[in-house]
Amino acid sequence: METAMGPWCGQMGAGGWLSMIAFWVVVVVAVVWGVSRLFPAPPATDARSILDARLAAGEIDPATYRAVREELAAQAAATTSGGRP
Repeated sequence: METAMGPWCGQMGAGGWLSMIAFWVVVVVAVVWGVSRLFPAPPATDARSILDARLAAGEIDPATYRAVREELAAQAAATTSGGRP
């Protein structure tokens, strides 16, 4: 006997529904992961982010990092106060 929803809707139990939901979650996650790999976020280009990255990569030592950070802060303060850097 057919129901109003067709012959196939009543035949899937709870396990079938959970499997279908899990399948679609995996598909969506795979698509989002793939798109994020195709179009990565652009690298940071501001001076502070570059300085942080260089310290994290071990390209500069902490003393150099502090000196350059203080210089950047002084330049930023001079620029916002109307003075010339």
